[in-house]
Amino acid sequence: MPSINDIVEIAQELESKPVLILSEKCVAVRNRNSSCTRCIDACPAGVVDVRDNVLSIRFDGCVACQACCTACPTGALMPLQPMDADLMAQVADGMRALEGTAVIACARISSRREADPRTYAEVPCLCRVDESAIVDAVSEGAGEVLLVDGGCRTCRYRDTQGTTDTVVGGAKELLGIWGSGARVRRASAFPEACLLSERDRRRMKGESRRKFFGAARDDAKKAASVTLAQQLKLDEGKAAPTLRDMFAVHGDRQTLPQFHAQRQLDLMNALDRIGEPAPADEEITTRLWGKVTIDADTCTACGMCLMFCPTGALHAAPDEDARLEGCDALYEHWAAECTQCRLCEDSCLKNCLQVSDELVPSQLVDFEPRSFRLTRRTDNGMFGAGFMSPRSRS
Repeated sequence: MPSINDIVEIAQELESKPVLILSEKCVAVRNRNSSCTRCIDACPAGVVDVRDNVLSIRFDGCVACQACCTACPTGALMPLQPMDADLMAQVADGMRALEGTAVIACARISSRREADPRTYAEVPCLCRVDESAIVDAVSEGAGEVLLVDGGCRTCRYRDTQGTTDTVVGGAKELLGIWGSGARVRRASAFPEACLLSERDRRRMKGESRRKFFGAARDDAKKAASVTLAQQLKLDEGKAAPTLRDMFAVHGDRQTLPQFHAQRQLDLMNALDRIGEPAPADEEITTRLWGKVTIDADTCTACGMCLMFCPTGALHAAPDEDARLEGCDALYEHWAAECTQCRLCEDSCLKNCLQVSDELVPSQLVDFEPRSFRLTRRTDNGMFGAGFMSPRSRS
């Protein structure tokens, strides 16, 4: 199997890209005041950039590690090699072969051809793996999830190791809170059960590179077609949407277009299959969700935070609910739908909203949102009442 350098060469030769850019999901494209630079910070090659409302990757320098995809809070960067569905299928096949152990290995150690490829899933770099992949494997019956690297300390792309460590730590904490006894660990060698016999190793080393490149080309074309046809539903030849098209304010709620954060959704579904979180009031620190706090004495209920929230995790309750609470506006925040992108905080005109990376796990499965009783004020110029729904203004 290929090394990371091989994957880069394949991607360039086939004119295929390891990452799909979904600009409409990028918070820095959505609002140029966004402070989010997670993809840029995670990239070991320095080829990711966001400026002038454009998210771009210089693919001629990209090393295809896909750390940017793992770091992105909203899924604006989608991994294609492998895609999430393909990765989960490989993990499931390996679990069946190893009777309950899920093994995911980087391309560097896989290229040594020491292990049976039927027993593990391959990723270009372990930084490609996020918490949802690990927790999903456990929810499907894995008693252990093992991430095998080829020796990160000597790898050219070792700067991505911090991303992997953060993901592993976060997944272990979540599994512990949800009462799972599954183990999650890293190693720099395949377990004995994965290793090939000497005869099989000689056979694999003798396979022609032409066969590998032919399979890689077919897989790349298949991934591209599936992505375009099923996930993006784009018509061939259709002009790319403009910023005005992508972010036109619409509807009574007066918000930019919103979407579900697939990673958070997949992760919550996997946790639900495992069970319920332990009843505890202790907060955890997480990169995945956020806790919003609003200073009601300063907030003018201008609605800017609601307008720019990409997922609708922060929204206004119906006017009738606000009247029942005896306030002008009632804002609600659902932690499970929050991606901690901090765009609500960045777009707040009064600096009265903060997003914390600490929350109580039970808030993720609570049927009640965190509510804020607010008073509308017009001391903020036209923005003080400029983004109320038509129903509120009537």
